[in-house]
Amino acid sequence: MRAKDLLSNLVMPLKPTDTCSLALNWMEDLGVVHLPVTDNDNYLGLVKNSDIYSREDIDEPLNVSKIPLHRFYVQTDAHFFDVLRLADAEKLSVVPVLDHHNHYKGSITQSEIIQAMANFTSVTQPGGILVLEISAQQYSLSEISRIIEANDAKILHAAVTSSPDSTQLEVTIKVSVMDLSSIIQTLNRYDYIIKASFAEESQYDSLLSERFESLMRFLDT
Repeated sequence: MRAKDLLSNLVMPLKPTDTCSLALNWMEDLGVVHLPVTDNDNYLGLVKNSDIYSREDIDEPLNVSKIPLHRFYVQTDAHFFDVLRLADAEKLSVVPVLDHHNHYKGSITQSEIIQAMANFTSVTQPGGILVLEISAQQYSLSEISRIIEANDAKILHAAVTSSPDSTQLEVTIKVSVMDLSSIIQTLNRYDYIIKASFAEESQYDSLLSERFESLMRFLDT
């Protein structure tokens, strides 16, 4: 999943001659605190609402008020994780996307990032969730996959989290079936520690939120 596939249809770039008040109005309409500024298709940077509020006259054009522009962006072929990493590290509500000639191609909002995260983690597909605790030395996704497939199911998504002060891994797996009983029995026979299991989508939504926060913390390190 690349940045060029996530572009929003809503974000229009500002021009240097646009007024600060217009920028604030557009931000309010879109529910964002950043907007890109371009000169034709040349990307100049992001303007932030707090920088505008610090100006005495918000009816001045952006280029006259000399508001700082922040040069944050990703390129069109950047992976979704690169978009997520930049948005988290710089607390961006909008991530500009440029081609390799520094030409502005569009922007990605938090809404597109959340949708991409949902697609990436198979949240829209029905299935059950297993949370396993495994030592780093014993972890083998291929073996876990073999056990699950032996019970007529498939792994839709797998995520691994760890603590710096522990050698144990927590492996969260979404599978293609809601009835987890046979999978759990087989995993128990192979001495896997099952910390939790979820067979309702509402429970998965809560778990996904926790895992999303863990991923954001990981990417920020």
